[in-house]
Amino acid sequence: MRLSIIGFGVMGERLTRAALDFDPAIVELAGVWDPSVTQMARLGAELPNAPTLASAEAAVAEADCVYIASPPKTHLGHARAALNAGKAVFTEKPLGVDLADSRAFVKEAAGERAAVNFTFASSSAVADLKTWIADGVVGKPSAITVAADFSTWPREWQMDAVSWLAKRAEGGFTREVLSHFLFLTGRLGGEMSLLKSHADYPPGEFAETAITASMRAGDIPVSVTGGVGTITEMESNLWLLEGAVGSIRLRNWSTAERLGDDGEWRTAPNTLPHNEARPLILKGQLHKLAAMTAGKPHDLATLAEALAVQEIVETILSSR
Repeated sequence: MRLSIIGFGVMGERLTRAALDFDPAIVELAGVWDPSVTQMARLGAELPNAPTLASAEAAVAEADCVYIASPPKTHLGHARAALNAGKAVFTEKPLGVDLADSRAFVKEAAGERAAVNFTFASSSAVADLKTWIADGVVGKPSAITVAADFSTWPREWQMDAVSWLAKRAEGGFTREVLSHFLFLTGRLGGEMSLLKSHADYPPGEFAETAITASMRAGDIPVSVTGGVGTITEMESNLWLLEGAVGSIRLRNWSTAERLGDDGEWRTAPNTLPHNEARPLILKGQLHKLAAMTAGKPHDLATLAEALAVQEIVETILSSR
């Protein structure tokens, strides 16, 4: 699979590095393009062995599959261009920021080779959760809790993208972080429906500072909360599934735990810190992306799953 990358921000850089380190018999990096001269200069300085491309059109022309890691409002335009050229598409989340356009795109792209980069699709910690559920550790599910808290938003390592990540039009932690846990909720819990929600905003055009939502996933009640300035550490997140006979949870992206009979939480064997788990997750995503591009089965996040997440996210963000 010849892979091109549009956008060399944090996510574009991560997948560029993963592709360069991947088995070249499976994935070849066709090149990277970013509209920013500064970002292209950084690419040349930090990854001189990464091919560079002159335009988004070149990125489409040179590849079998196009990874779109540009700001959210540009996702669907690049995705349409790639699909119209007969290329496979792997886009960052959110699918888009305009619900009507995202709905139209999902209809247009039915049957095409396209997926969205919700990384829990390749997480070993999520695989542990699935195994525990299948083994009956939880029993009949009774509740899901989702929580994400931040000292500041954007996080320190995202400051290169502050111009849009800090703004309500495209950014905010609900789109960027909680969306991953909503994807997980839908995939493990069932079809999602939002019952009520509320979002708080500061004056001006800045993104949300707090959200609350009550939902259902299938017949499971779901509680969702998120806030900025609520903790002193940079970030904390939680996905908790409680059931008739036990509870399991995912903490801070990559730590899967189950509640023992003694009331103590026990971490899954072979758990890695997230900074060590992330490269393995990206490797898994690339394996599946190569399969999708070849028309083979895969379990990457579908466009329909991404649209379901966006429907929930944008409704929460419009709640006052």
